[in-house]
Amino acid sequence: MGKGMYAARKLASDRKNFQWRDRNYSRRVLGLNVKADPLGGAPQGRAIVLEKVGVEAKQPNSAIRKCVRIQLIKNGRQVTAFCPGDGAIGFIDEHDEVVVERIGGRMGGAKGDIPGVRFQVIAVNNVSLREMVSGRKEKPIR
Repeated sequence: MGKGMYAARKLASDRKNFQWRDRNYSRRVLGLNVKADPLGGAPQGRAIVLEKVGVEAKQPNSAIRKCVRIQLIKNGRQVTAFCPGDGAIGFIDEHDEVVVERIGGRMGGAKGDIPGVRFQVIAVNNVSLREMVSGRKEKPIR
């Protein structure tokens, strides 16, 4: 058995070794999630818009979700980001500077019916996208 008196060291060392069987523990300690993350563990990131793309929604929905291909400034990685809001894509042009954040899907994955898109645009040229969509702010000419 080995679980009686004087077994504390064995219990402690087993606990330490079997922690590595826990997927979340090992990924956290080895820093794999940060390595694989385009934002590098940061909550938000700045990027340059490369092109506008339409992503088809997954079944059973039928729509073209307006997204942009972006290149992150900090590490040059290219990802796709969703543009939330009715007519929001009209405020975004190529070579604009945008701020993106995670879209908040399960386990860092995509959200809802947008396949493979894990980020969303929250600001264009340092002006909130939500403010522009609601009509409270104009897009600055730079």
